[in-house]
Amino acid sequence: MTILVIAEHEGGSIRAATLNTVAAARKIGGDVHLLVAGSGVLGVAQAAANIAGVVKVLVADAPQLADGLAENVERTVVAIAKNYTHILAAATAYGKNIAPRIAACLDVAQISDITAVLAPDTVERPIHAGNAIASVQSIDPIKVVTVRPTAFDALAPDGGNAAIELVDATQGAGISHFVSRALTHSDRPELTSAKTIVSGGRWLGSAKDYAAMMEPLADKLDAALGASRAAVDLGYVSNDYQVGQKGKIVAPQLYIAAGISGAIQHLAGMKDSKVIVAINKDPEAPIFSVADCAIVGDLFTVLPQLAAEI
Repeated sequence: MTILVIAEHEGGSIRAATLNTVAAARKIGGDVHLLVAGSGVLGVAQAAANIAGVVKVLVADAPQLADGLAENVERTVVAIAKNYTHILAAATAYGKNIAPRIAACLDVAQISDITAVLAPDTVERPIHAGNAIASVQSIDPIKVVTVRPTAFDALAPDGGNAAIELVDATQGAGISHFVSRALTHSDRPELTSAKTIVSGGRWLGSAKDYAAMMEPLADKLDAALGASRAAVDLGYVSNDYQVGQKGKIVAPQLYIAAGISGAIQHLAGMKDSKVIVAINKDPEAPIFSVADCAIVGDLFTVLPQLAAEI
């Protein structure tokens, strides 16, 4: 049994979600191979070879893979798929763009967003916005799976000594082309890997008040900033900040929710946080059902007090 993990990388570095995906692969059992696809990615491959638990790093280095177009990466993966019993990718925007294409080409069912491995052919995944957990067994010869990164503890990025092997990159599909990429740069931790997150909802009232109330507390805690869908829809922040079923799934050590009522879609994205602090003036707010610490009060009073005490 051999498992292929599709590595996600950016700026010459392996992204944290890949370490979680390798951890899930290790729970399945067997040898774990890591595919690094891109252009000029030898440095990334060398970093990947150091990841604990990885036996081999496959490098597909070609101009048509430079921008990570899903159609081109998928063709390269499908060309080597017969060598593997499982193909895993993180359940990120990148992984969720590639995995369904691979599954369709292989004529197998994709298993999405797994949170636990019960056996090599059986996994768990949340359904109904996380209110139920389904056990899914697959009899497909090649199992294509996306992994929820927050459900698996990341393996160490060093301590490994995997072999590096070059593989042929298939010709580009020719059905899409890269136009541009707009990156959001921030000195704060990345939302999906932050240990502390401070999130705001619609009751902040405006983008100006979001910044005035949330940023001082986040600065004190060295925290990432998040938001509910309502706050994003109202234009307080960009959708990069959205936490929830339709946004980013997070599980930090500390999650502070201010002015967030707790719609089921938002809870699905953060209820696995280790400690949840909810601030809301409505004592019946659904967010309190998952909170470890509930503060009933006006966020415009409570947040400055919290920031002042830290």
